[in-house]
Amino acid sequence: MDDNAHGPAPLTVVSTAADGITVVTVTGEIDHASAGPLVNALDVSGLADRPRVVLDMRQVTFMDSSGINVLLTAHRALSQTAGWLRLAGIPDSVLRTLQIVGVDTVIPCHTTLHEALTA
Repeated sequence: MDDNAHGPAPLTVVSTAADGITVVTVTGEIDHASAGPLVNALDVSGLADRPRVVLDMRQVTFMDSSGINVLLTAHRALSQTAGWLRLAGIPDSVLRTLQIVGVDTVIPCHTTLHEALTA
C-alpha cells in the first residue's frame, strides 16, 4: 500500500522561458519538507543576468511560512541583481496567507500569468 495515497501531492516545479522572462510553474504544497525544488528554481546563480521571474502559482494548494520565506529570499536576491519577481494566479486561500503577512505589499501579485508577464 502506498503510504502517500491520501497525503499531499509532491511539489513539482517547472521552469520555462518566455520573452526573456523565466516562468516558474509550481504545483502542489509549498512547505518546509517540499520547498527545495522551488528554492533551486529561484536561485539567481542559475538564472540570467538581471533575471526576471514570474512564479505561476495557479496550482499551489497550500503554502506555509517556509514558502513565504522562499519568496521573500528570492525577491531580495533578484532585486539585488537588478531583476524582479512577480507572482501570478495565486489561489484565494494562498493569497489570504500572503496578505496577512504583507507579502503582497513587497512582491507584486497579479491575477493572471498574462498580466504578470506584461506588467
